[in-house]
Amino acid sequence: MNLFQNIPADEPVDKSRPLADRMRPRTLDEFVGQEHILGPGRALRVQIERDDTGSLIFWGPPGVGKTTLAKIIARMTHADFIEFSAVMSGIKEIKQVMADAERARQYGTRTIVFVDEVHRFNKAQQDAFLPYVEKGSIRLIGATTENPSFEVISALLSRCRVYVLRSLTEEQIVSLLQRALSDKDRGLGDLKLAADEDALRKIAAYSSGDARSAYNALEVAATLAREISQGGQSARIDDAIVTDALQKRVLMYDKAGEEHYNLISALHKSVRNSDPDAALYWLARMLEAGEDPLYVARRVIRMASEDIGLADPNALAHTLAARDAVDFLGMPEANLALAQAVVYLCVAPKSNALYTAYSAVQDDVERTAQDPVPLPLRNAPTGLMKAFGYGEGYQYAHNLEDKVADMQCLPDNLKDRVYYYPSSEGTEARIKSRLEEIKRIKTSASSKKELTTENTEDTEKPGRRTDRKA
Repeated sequence: MNLFQNIPADEPVDKSRPLADRMRPRTLDEFVGQEHILGPGRALRVQIERDDTGSLIFWGPPGVGKTTLAKIIARMTHADFIEFSAVMSGIKEIKQVMADAERARQYGTRTIVFVDEVHRFNKAQQDAFLPYVEKGSIRLIGATTENPSFEVISALLSRCRVYVLRSLTEEQIVSLLQRALSDKDRGLGDLKLAADEDALRKIAAYSSGDARSAYNALEVAATLAREISQGGQSARIDDAIVTDALQKRVLMYDKAGEEHYNLISALHKSVRNSDPDAALYWLARMLEAGEDPLYVARRVIRMASEDIGLADPNALAHTLAARDAVDFLGMPEANLALAQAVVYLCVAPKSNALYTAYSAVQDDVERTAQDPVPLPLRNAPTGLMKAFGYGEGYQYAHNLEDKVADMQCLPDNLKDRVYYYPSSEGTEARIKSRLEEIKRIKTSASSKKELTTENTEDTEKPGRRTDRKA
């Protein structure tokens, strides 16, 4: 089997192939979408037309044309095209193909190596491409749905241009579906199917910008329409047929990939911005796509402390109750408990004072000397410890009238350091007032202590004793 293939200008059409594969664009003019990089005068289009693409990485969601674009580049540059699947290939296959490509280069033949799902190659496999990309023995085109910053080794990434491909719009998907219905050579034109505009838009909406998914749904809908009309010429794709063809929408989501972090970030920031509608939407996107509800519950609990804190202490209780509901009820029954907690967080008063305070404490713990605990705060269970001053000067707050002692509780190197600055939101407004009261009590107690100390020192000065005989 020869891995090298030169893609002809007009491939023979095999009607047994899936519609998505048959309708794959063959030229840049047929290509739909990605105008930001392929429009007239745009970077990638200019490079392709000049035959100066170098090695590339296409990053984007499924079904937006990554593989198609690689094949168009190979066709326009008349290069041999080798297609790798990172799932199926290992280092042995890579090295063999690289050696063959280097020999072909000596005879003036250029080779484009296309690696689908390049993020699935491990470091050693990616390293195997480096010397050949460096020497120009091959032009590497990698396709990935994951952020290449995290998934592609830096040495290979630095030798490639990265282009971001975007999801197709509903209008673009509809135009592709209409093209497939009218194309007699590669599409469904021979079936003479009619389709309602709303039905095509429904397919486009459900495909979430994935052309391959849209073509697959159209192919199923076409089959259903033909069966209903018993193969007659009046077959029509309407809303009911599309609903039957789609069955259950498959949401784009990867619990271990970037989309996982994008969605939880959107949920968190919507809560922080007090937007319950957006928060509910992102929550549903995660749960309906199969995200672990306990993961969501953990993150929601974190939001309660990070973005609300003591402005509404009940927020933490609500989120913990939602976590318990997930444990007790399971899904999908517990989805409303999580939704209830999320909405509560959205409408609760916001404060990051606790988060800011703890971050400042972490910084001081990291950068300052670990001074010993002040003696008054230490326990003294033995006589030796008492002799060394452990517990000396400790004031039991409950024995004081105001229940507040003027006693240093921080180590000496952080004396008078303030971390917690409560906001004026919700319960924290009351906390702020109480802290101001505590500060006044301590200041008053400190003043009395200084006055007492001064009086004691003054009465002990020579010539001022009152018990001396005349």
